[in-house]
Amino acid sequence: MKITALVENKSEGRTIPKHGLSLYIETQKHKILFDLGPDDTLFKNAEIMNIDLSEVDTVVISHGHMDHGGALKRFLQVNGKARIYVQRTAFEPHYSKFLFLKVNVGLDADLKSNPQIVLTEGDYQIDEELSLFTVSRRDKCYSGANDALYNKSGKDDFLHEQNLLIRDKKTVLITGCGHTGIVNIMEKAAAFSPQVCIGGFHLFNPLTKKTEPVSLLNNIAQELQKYDGIRFYTCHCTGSEAYQFLVRQLPDVGYLSCGKSIDISVKESRGKP
Repeated sequence: MKITALVENKSEGRTIPKHGLSLYIETQKHKILFDLGPDDTLFKNAEIMNIDLSEVDTVVISHGHMDHGGALKRFLQVNGKARIYVQRTAFEPHYSKFLFLKVNVGLDADLKSNPQIVLTEGDYQIDEELSLFTVSRRDKCYSGANDALYNKSGKDDFLHEQNLLIRDKKTVLITGCGHTGIVNIMEKAAAFSPQVCIGGFHLFNPLTKKTEPVSLLNNIAQELQKYDGIRFYTCHCTGSEAYQFLVRQLPDVGYLSCGKSIDISVKESRGKP
């Protein structure tokens, strides 16, 4: 399995950095995009990395925020075969609030009825290699950075967020932002014994530029230490400060920046965000 970051906040090499996430994943059976980023950055970086997006057969949009699914309309124009898995509620309105300003950060609801889109509701088995799961509990190590995010009813409950499990030669867990909390996600994923976990931990608020308190970071590190032998890669909404803290606390954590590829069969060295 090979995983390449096509959209991420930081960049290595010639790729263009952008606040958002898109991972290109090649397995034995699939060519996958996990998230699409906010705009045309995905397509520009795919060209730089010599990746043909028209050959993608599976897309997973992790949740209903535009920095993860803003490029959906353009993707549908260049790829007419991929099945695109999105939680049904991800197309409902979603907002980010800062002071008295409420900004729409949701997906384009007009695309919901596109025939390539598969609307999921909760956990979903794609095939023997790929499965999706949601997390309803948010009781452990929940990030205060989520308090700025709303749905149509009030503060977001993130039931529109789904995570991807890939069972290849190794089992890999992919998260988007980990809004429900990486600790809660790992507790549900533990039943599948993932050996690698990749994704954002949402420990940084891009509007206020603030990282979550050290007390929360320490609690998260202590909980993740229980998963001995799992290789963690973080990115996107974790933030540089939180990443550097986790590097000091956890035995095996790296950073996946835009333009970087990971061969899951090979142990990578730690990276800098």
